[in-house]
Amino acid sequence: MTERLAEILADSFFKILIPGLTMTIPLTAISFALALVIATAVALVQFANVRVLRQLARFYIWVVRGTPLLVQLYVVFYGMPKLGILLDPFPAAVIVFSINEGAYCAETIRAALEAVPVGQMEAGYCVGMSYLQIIRRIVLPQALRTAFPPLSNSLIALLKDTSLASNITVLEMLMATQRIVARTYEPLALYLEVGAIYLLFSTVLTKLQRVGEKKLARA
Repeated sequence: MTERLAEILADSFFKILIPGLTMTIPLTAISFALALVIATAVALVQFANVRVLRQLARFYIWVVRGTPLLVQLYVVFYGMPKLGILLDPFPAAVIVFSINEGAYCAETIRAALEAVPVGQMEAGYCVGMSYLQIIRRIVLPQALRTAFPPLSNSLIALLKDTSLASNITVLEMLMATQRIVARTYEPLALYLEVGAIYLLFSTVLTKLQRVGEKKLARA
């Protein structure tokens, strides 16, 4: 490693890290929170087996999971203005990531709901609880405990997928790196550096996942 390259990496570290803390992390957190709301609603619709709503939910999952995330970003950010709908880069990214991640998480939560023994529902009815009370107090808590590990993995995957937001001009870590590369002509070292920062963020989330799993195991 030359002295010049070492100086570039040292100088660029915080120029990449700061967009990660101020843009990548908030984008991930907001999108995943909204995705969980969407996923829970879609999973409950399928679990309730209301025919029309279930078909709509399946259609949503089919379309979102069957099309590339990058295409969805382009459709919302570059395509919607043709319909008179103008969105800033960050809200557009949040909308797309939430809808996309919501489809994947919906299947995770649906599987977890179906894994709850039928006897739990029957026991709830026996003590006079309504359907909504059974879902809220008995089924959902057990299902979310089962779904926690795969949902945590989805969160880590979403963190890395936010790099695609650079394609719609969101100034997150990858775009910050691309700008430095354009100025310094050191793509290999700088892309390895941003990869290391993503790895750092993912490692922190993995540690939090393990802590959460231990707490749920003791609950």
